[in-house]
Amino acid sequence: MVFPIDYFDKGESICLSMYLFDLQCLGCGLTRGVMHFLHFDFKGAWEFNKLVFVVLPIAILFWIYLLGKLINKPYFLFFDKWY
Repeated sequence: MVFPIDYFDKGESICLSMYLFDLQCLGCGLTRGVMHFLHFDFKGAWEFNKLVFVVLPIAILFWIYLLGKLINKPYFLFFDKWY
């Protein structure tokens, strides 16, 4: 990996919800969770944000779909039926 596992663990939050209302939104900790997930620290990813285990696989599938569209070889044809 390019960044170490704890690269995003420090620092202040830039979330608008945290800034205005001091409340965590559903996306708070998602970047840190993804970073821990990519480093195979699943427990750390779970502690930062549980949605990592839903959002990241969907994002990977979507990236594969977009790559297929880019090279004109659609790998996931069922996505084309959605829109």
